[in-house]
Amino acid sequence: MNTTLTAVPEFRVGHWTDPVGRTGCTVILCPPQGAVASASFLGPSPGTREGVLLAPEKQVERVHALLLTGGSAFGLAAASGVMRVLEEAGVGVETAAGRVPIVPAAVIYDLGVGSAQARPGEREGELAARGATGRAVVRGRVGAGTGATAGKYLGPARAAPGGLGSTYLERAGVAVGAVAVVNPVGDVVDGKGQVLAGPGVGPGGGSAQLRSGEHTTLIAVATAHALSKSECRRLADAAQTALARVIRPSHTPWDGDSAFVLSSGEAPAADPLLLSALVQDAVCAAVLDAVRSASDE
Repeated sequence: MNTTLTAVPEFRVGHWTDPVGRTGCTVILCPPQGAVASASFLGPSPGTREGVLLAPEKQVERVHALLLTGGSAFGLAAASGVMRVLEEAGVGVETAAGRVPIVPAAVIYDLGVGSAQARPGEREGELAARGATGRAVVRGRVGAGTGATAGKYLGPARAAPGGLGSTYLERAGVAVGAVAVVNPVGDVVDGKGQVLAGPGVGPGGGSAQLRSGEHTTLIAVATAHALSKSECRRLADAAQTALARVIRPSHTPWDGDSAFVLSSGEAPAADPLLLSALVQDAVCAAVLDAVRSASDE
């Protein structure tokens, strides 16, 4: 049974992984008609492409894929490879000169984990997109989660693998899927407060060794329920608040967290309270799945 994001109909996920350079990228392909999407960005240094376009007041409503990637700002180049695959398939916003695929992207900083010269580019994004399937999402130290680490407030030597996780939740006919790439300053804790990744002692000073822009958690939530762009934005905000339940401390001055919500609109609108609760539960479960899957390798 598929209990990952790809259990949401018509969404596909593909990875490209460099286990030696410790980096990679992950592509979420939307249905051919695209998905209504918005996002929430918190922290001083989120690394994104097409992020402004996702604001509710901007004209373009639908995106055709989402890229989550390592390689810091260099990794944003992988989105061009995803666009090439979509263009070949005739997917994109129709313009006078042809279809233009819309592919937002967000990065984590993993340059200090493996090789700083290893980073996803256009070819790697293309490979991830061509390999995307509707099968259960492969999790752990894979794709964008390959070089992700958690619990870095005592320095990189005490950090734990962060990884990539995914989940699918359904309750009373309402369903959502989530992917998380876990690369925060703080520890990752479960619902009982048990530390799953990180030193577990909590910050006690030492922030001078931390640099802004090097710590990021990326969240993607997908649902078939019909949502407006503004509703996607509100759910993206809800996804951000959920991080505080499983990352301690969360949203620090050194984190730049990005949360995306994608709606195919193939299912009727859902009760907004239940949908918001499921989004938050799915985000928490995906974060915990990421560090558990990464630590099992």
